[in-house]
Amino acid sequence: MNETIKAQLFRKLAEKQARMIEIYRYLHAHPELSFQEENTAKYIEEFYAGKDCDVRTHVGGLGIVVTIDSGKPGKTLAIRADFDALPIQEETGLPYASKTPGVMHACGHDAHTAYMLTLAECLIEMKEQLEGKVVVLHQPAEEVPPGGAIGMIKDGALDGVDNVFGIHVMSQMPFGNVYYREGNVQTGRANFRVKIQGVGGHGSSPHKANDAIVAASYFVVAVQSIVSRRMNPFDVGSITIGSFDGKGSFNVIKDSVFLEGDVRSMSEETRTLIEKEIRAKLDGIAAMFEVTYGLDYENDYPVLFNDPELTAFAADALQATEMPGVIGIERCEAQPPSEDFAYYAKERPSVFLYVGAAPEDGEAYPHHHPKFRINEGSMLVAAETMGTLVVDYLKGSSEK
Repeated sequence: MNETIKAQLFRKLAEKQARMIEIYRYLHAHPELSFQEENTAKYIEEFYAGKDCDVRTHVGGLGIVVTIDSGKPGKTLAIRADFDALPIQEETGLPYASKTPGVMHACGHDAHTAYMLTLAECLIEMKEQLEGKVVVLHQPAEEVPPGGAIGMIKDGALDGVDNVFGIHVMSQMPFGNVYYREGNVQTGRANFRVKIQGVGGHGSSPHKANDAIVAASYFVVAVQSIVSRRMNPFDVGSITIGSFDGKGSFNVIKDSVFLEGDVRSMSEETRTLIEKEIRAKLDGIAAMFEVTYGLDYENDYPVLFNDPELTAFAADALQATEMPGVIGIERCEAQPPSEDFAYYAKERPSVFLYVGAAPEDGEAYPHHHPKFRINEGSMLVAAETMGTLVVDYLKGSSEK
């Protein structure tokens, strides 16, 4: 009996797993920060050298777009993997730990790139069995606003693309499981910086000054009432003051204070409400304490929306396929972090999935932790998952 296209793909992926892990470990040891990933981009470009595909580099900066054309009519599906790292000092003790002080792949983007390169190589080798086109989006700078996705989109990365799929490995989800959810799945994000300007003075004569610390402290407390008292209890939102720069001398009344904050929301309406209320609180505090303020408020990553119809297709395709490395397919809860894949989803109906990557032993540290690590087997699960979606999307669901 002839081998089905999926069985052939899974066999190829398994045969290349050792190489996949080698790629992952190399990338993990050589991380680069967002918008600075020159060597990583060069590594990805060189991987495709001599392969039967079209490679476009410097897309929206350091992005790389690879087109795998079957030569047959059909839809065009984009699949995305990011490749930037974080400004974190690694503490994993792994033999392939970061060789760059203060920089670490603490979110799994190295794993995304390793699985995607391996899957793309397999799809290139099998492209005559497919229909339509696969567009591989190797994206830089997911971690830092404005993010790499928006630049790639502006530079034509989605031209001719019908839909987009993405996957994120998740260190605190059980290994072997794949998770999906329709609708709003990850929060939108904003950040702000505030300077509250008072009048400095001597601690012995507060009546001759106007204490910026007192005014700023009231703002920190007041802003927390936005979620508890201004938002609908059924909506999702959070406000974090992550920085309060009021350091000075014990006997000096501060002239000015700088604050920085983070906002998350699960709808654009909530995001608009929170910004409006933050501005109103600052206006009130300025009047109450007779201070002035400067506000820099930036809305960046939108809410990530998974197209319900396409999500149902993905769930059905995965549940109907026996993937060697996959234990279960489950619907999950929405995820609190933000993700610039949301920009693709605003342009084309898209789906973002999650692959469990909890380590085999030891504590499963969260993403962005200096001891973050994944189960290396999760990359094969991700490749099988994305490969299944590519085959069923381009070839139809008749062959399982």
